[in-house]
Amino acid sequence: MRTKILSQKQPPIVGLAFVLNLIGKKVKVTVDRPLGSTHPKFDYKYPVNYGYVENFISGDGDFLDAYILFEKKPLKEYSGVVGAVIHRLDDNDDKLIVLPRGKKVDVDVIKKSLWFQEKYFCSVIFANKKIAIFNHSVKKI
Repeated sequence: MRTKILSQKQPPIVGLAFVLNLIGKKVKVTVDRPLGSTHPKFDYKYPVNYGYVENFISGDGDFLDAYILFEKKPLKEYSGVVGAVIHRLDDNDDKLIVLPRGKKVDVDVIKKSLWFQEKYFCSVIFANKKIAIFNHSVKKI
């Protein structure tokens, strides 16, 4: 369960430069929204496993979020490699894209896989030494 971090032994708050250096590194993800689950506040289902990495705090004050791609069953936890990063321009939150070891992902696959949630934000995707804009024309209601 996600909670704001209040302990004195808080993991470091990380920014974009640090998060980008995680690409290619192994991380352990705690999955709190498994494939097929429903978002706790909004009415949509997760077509991918989604969770967080406890070692780092994102700009929103919560653990660093992570999408897990290429896994076809609901998970509780997952160890994989960071293959890309989504940096939201209109929200103080970065998202890791975690993959099975040895797998690479194209920005078009990221856009298609994560549109269900990322369509509400204007973001930049960093993947395979490329940069792509995600939903640059988003309008908030």
